[in-house]
Amino acid sequence: MSTKVDIRPTGIERPFGEDEIIVTKTDLKGRITYANQVFCRLAEYSEKELLGQPHSIIRHPDMPRAVFKLLWDRIQDGHEIFAYVVNISRTGGHYWVFAHVTPSFDAQGKIVGYHSNRRKPSAAQVDRIAGIYRKLREIENGASDRKVGLQNSTAFLMDMLKTHGVGYDEFIFSV
Repeated sequence: MSTKVDIRPTGIERPFGEDEIIVTKTDLKGRITYANQVFCRLAEYSEKELLGQPHSIIRHPDMPRAVFKLLWDRIQDGHEIFAYVVNISRTGGHYWVFAHVTPSFDAQGKIVGYHSNRRKPSAAQVDRIAGIYRKLREIENGASDRKVGLQNSTAFLMDMLKTHGVGYDEFIFSV
């Protein structure tokens, strides 16, 4: 199976309908345990190929690491998060989603995995968030090493929110 490091972005958008919902579930380490047919179609993998694979198999190189750090911090702390994400398909196409990611809990309240529903964002939302993501990636790529890049882009994102006087949730719903 191809892995994400083998895939080069083509710049070709993979279309999906506004009424379609992409659904995946993962274990605690982010390995896919469930993928609906919409996800499989857009990612261009069969369900069998996806099960057990890291969800990052569809991570687009234009996606800032700072956003994923925020996402993982929130869900590992037991909170939901909404985020705009650009994904890459097996053949290099891309598709933007507005993701709602939540932890899944067992009967004792322990986190046992994660669940994500994604919808198609509007073109205007993608335009607004893409510029911010470009800036975050520039910061990440301009640093002396990956760790410093992540720290710098995370600080930039937090400073941007503070400057606008909003929290992350309020910001993401205003895009």
